Amino acid sequence: MTTSKKGRTLDGDAGFLLSLAGGRLIRNLNRELESFGLRARHYTVLMATAEHGGLSQRELGELLGIDPSAVVALVDDLQREGYVRRDPHPDDRRTRLVVITDSGRDAFAKASELATKVDDEALGALDEGERAQLVQLLRRIVS
Repeated sequence: MTTSKKGRTLDGDAGFLLSLAGGRLIRNLNRELESFGLRARHYTVLMATAEHGGLSQRELGELLGIDPSAVVALVDDLQREGYVRRDPHPDDRRTRLVVITDSGRDAFAKASELATKVDDEALGALDEGERAQLVQLLRRIVS
């Protein structure tokens, strides 16, 4: 256990623990998604488009907390695979909406199974109530 001059420890620092847990989850999910040629960020774009329908790249970036230039690259990757398409916005001809395709829905369903497996492994020490409480607390933190 490492103690700083202020008496804080790594195992008591919420930011460090959240970062460590998140990093492990992302690495494990990336390892599982590798067979699809996807990474966790691709998966979250698929999830957002499946959940919200057509979103602009700007809206995707805001929703996912991703830099707009990174969103463009992710959408390009997913479009090359046939998982999403860019449709014209009905009200703004300058904007394109990122929409999940049927192939994208299939890939998302398979990737979701892998993500559930990764979550179950990572959260195996928690019961259902604790998992629900963790998600509720994380929602409060990010909102």
